[in-house]
Amino acid sequence: MAEKKNILTYEGLKQLEEELHDLKVVRRREVASKIKEAREQGDLSENAEYDAAKEEQAGIEARIDEIERILKNAEVVVEEDVDASTINIGCSVVIKDLEDGELLEYKLVGSTEANSLKGKISNESPVGKALIGRSVGEIIDVETQMGILQYEIVEIKKS
Repeated sequence: MAEKKNILTYEGLKQLEEELHDLKVVRRREVASKIKEAREQGDLSENAEYDAAKEEQAGIEARIDEIERILKNAEVVVEEDVDASTINIGCSVVIKDLEDGELLEYKLVGSTEANSLKGKISNESPVGKALIGRSVGEIIDVETQMGILQYEIVEIKKS
């Protein structure tokens, strides 16, 4: 079975590559040093520092594996080539909540990069799915746990 493609913006790709480099070059060295220091303290069976360092090492290796898997199946969206007449991954969009008139701005990204606190929503999220392929002036309905919310697409920009 083919693995799911991980859609990334160029910015997201760079962030993952930088994190991977930091984990492999800096963090691995740091944790190896912690493990060495803990071993030098003697009895490992009751050495909390050793256990903590080994747990940290396992976490780092798991994250390295995860990032390498993401990058192996990455499909990068070239944001300069994105057509801003319709919404697609790599676009920023301003939508108006028709219930309260609030303007919201989001950047549409693949699920790997999604971070609602930074205004990055996934193309697989309810709002993201409703936005894909739409144009300025259209009204979208988004089904949520709170019911159906309506938004008007106000602006589409290249990111």
